Amino acid sequence: MPIDAAKALAAEPRTGEISWNSKDVQLYHLGIGAGLPATDPDELRYTLESRLHVLPSFATVAGSGSPGVISGLSMPGIEVDLARVLHGGQSIVLHRPIPATGTATATNRIAAVYDKGKAAVLVLRTEVADTDGPLWTNDSQIFIKGEGGWGGDRGPSARLEPPVGDPDRTVERSVREDQALLYRLSGDWNPLHADPEFAKVAGFERPILHGLCTYGMTLKAVVDTLLGGDVTRVRSYVTRFAGVVYPGETLRIRMWPGEGSVRVAVSAVERDDAPVLADTVVEHT
Repeated sequence: MPIDAAKALAAEPRTGEISWNSKDVQLYHLGIGAGLPATDPDELRYTLESRLHVLPSFATVAGSGSPGVISGLSMPGIEVDLARVLHGGQSIVLHRPIPATGTATATNRIAAVYDKGKAAVLVLRTEVADTDGPLWTNDSQIFIKGEGGWGGDRGPSARLEPPVGDPDRTVERSVREDQALLYRLSGDWNPLHADPEFAKVAGFERPILHGLCTYGMTLKAVVDTLLGGDVTRVRSYVTRFAGVVYPGETLRIRMWPGEGSVRVAVSAVERDDAPVLADTVVEHT
């Protein structure tokens, strides 16, 4: 079996230094659609260095920008075909607000390996801390088709009960035709998001948007709509990737606020509200 669960779980964590600056933050914010209108004071906090606040989803690209899906597949005990790999879900826990400029230590390890029968699921955990203590913890859920069935732990279900009733707020966000080209400058160079021929080989009619770009766009919509634009109120953010987005489409973002949390569902308007993000929760103060 290409996945040796025991070896992967027993492997020594990989630790390295990462750093980022205000330019990296601004580029990320532009990549998820910030800056429209360009002179709007609410947008300038994402784009102007003198007012810069860091959206917590920046944690997914901070430092090298290498997504967990890629780095997780190079860990000991993991030898799989990239064509079978899907980024199944993502979560972030914030320990402190992310500074606009920083240097920190990132520690990566395989936190879990689950046997889903027809697929295996890896959980790659990245813990980041600076000299003042922990900053954030990222978990990337990596689905590997055809690699399950060895009788291992199935793990918890990521599915939540659907929100009750109609959403309290619904907003729409346009995905620019060039958005994937801009977002990939933050570090995810997978040609699936830029090269039409590569996308066709992978089974898509044209290049698709990065799932983590949709992830960032959604969090920004929640922060701007329900949290008064205050990025420091976000405590955690989890989602399951339920479908693709094509550049040029429109995201419909539905929100059900509760006590200390917001349930969210995201769909693609032009494809009859095809699901894009599901089981999505933003916890906040």
